[in-house]
Amino acid sequence: MDQSITFDLDLIKRYDKSGPRYTSYPTALELHEGFGEAEYLQHIQKSNAAGGPLSLYFHIPFCDTVCFYCACNKIVTKNRAHAVPYLDNLCREVAMQGALFDKSRPVNQLHWGGGTPTFLNYEQMKRLMDTTREHFTLHDDDSGEYSIEVDPRETNDRTIAQLRELGFNRISLGLQDFDPDVQKAVNRLQSKEQTFAVLEAARKEGFRSTNIDLIYGLPLQTEHTFAKTLEQVLAYAPDRFSIFNYAHMPSRFKTQRQINDADLPTPAVKLEILQMVGQKLTDAGYVYIGMDHFAKPDDELAVAQREGKLYRNFQGYSTHSDCDLVGLGVTSIGRVGDAYMQNYKELDEYDAAISQGKLPVFRGVDLDEDDKLRRAVITQLICHFELTFSKIETEFTIDFAEYFAPELENLRLMKADGLLDLTADGIQVSTAGRLLIRNICMVFDKYLAQKQQQFSKVI
Repeated sequence: MDQSITFDLDLIKRYDKSGPRYTSYPTALELHEGFGEAEYLQHIQKSNAAGGPLSLYFHIPFCDTVCFYCACNKIVTKNRAHAVPYLDNLCREVAMQGALFDKSRPVNQLHWGGGTPTFLNYEQMKRLMDTTREHFTLHDDDSGEYSIEVDPRETNDRTIAQLRELGFNRISLGLQDFDPDVQKAVNRLQSKEQTFAVLEAARKEGFRSTNIDLIYGLPLQTEHTFAKTLEQVLAYAPDRFSIFNYAHMPSRFKTQRQINDADLPTPAVKLEILQMVGQKLTDAGYVYIGMDHFAKPDDELAVAQREGKLYRNFQGYSTHSDCDLVGLGVTSIGRVGDAYMQNYKELDEYDAAISQGKLPVFRGVDLDEDDKLRRAVITQLICHFELTFSKIETEFTIDFAEYFAPELENLRLMKADGLLDLTADGIQVSTAGRLLIRNICMVFDKYLAQKQQQFSKVI
């Protein structure tokens, strides 16, 4: 499979509009409060009947300091005591959820996100992992894909050794930018020494995959300054890069109001940065996975994409399409059976549900047949940049050309613009169209029209 990209400036300018990132379809905007604990329990029963492995996501919401660009669900505090009651509730939820899932179902994937998971001390992290092992069937042979997001400012050699001891074998390091002026503008002061010491420690301890998070479009960034950051990171050759486009949405995210709008790079500068990133990473031997992700050719994601086994979920790209995802902790989202569900977003509501012995699910959505069909189409396109109509027709018993006649008409315009090749047999996204894969997927999104303004720009 060709995993390259072509940067077409005119094409990008023409198609740069708002749209979902499709970590799910339907997107989280379709979750509603008519779906609660009773509906979730029904889907767990169906899930157990179908069997198969599980994926667990744990949300640790605490951060020591606020990064102004952040759009995550977080609680900023320097008081570590705040983690104590939350951990108590989280362990109780693990026990409640674990009792509902068949113990024969192994946990092939586990992820701690946040916030900053290493806000917890070692004893607290060990308690959470021990509780998880007690109530779910984790692998003991290091064969699971167990990952954690870390802030290098909150992590040292000892922490990394402890994480490895707990069973984590993949790690993602938040960085964003090394430029001191950019760091001051977003309130995230982080040295190269801190960052690379953690990366080297992870390799020394035998972590099988290392990822670095960067963000372009932050205040005061230029192509030159971001290139300098990227070159410094490339010298350490992490296995993966996640290079996100900063979405400035201060009306939705209060902390972003502390960013001076006048300091943000212009759209033209952001495009220059994006083009530079693609060129430097390609020259360094990385391949484009899609949606801001690059990886070495021998990385699991790159291999899965070539083998047609790549998947996408709320944590991004994944090699585990066969897993039902159980979300644990405040605001976490799961996918069990043919439904998505989300826990309460506020700590007091989460605490109240757990205290009453209830699952803290407060909203969700059941997928109908059309949802499942469109999800299959969007997932295939966003993961593999191609779609064979006959496979969808066989799986869903439809005539693709008839069912998606309006969508195919829209795709013909994209074909004329060079985003894709469209034949009677399927869709093949061009190397220039890959950077705009969200636009192509949006054609198949029946919910988008009335909610498009609530999403970030594609580029």
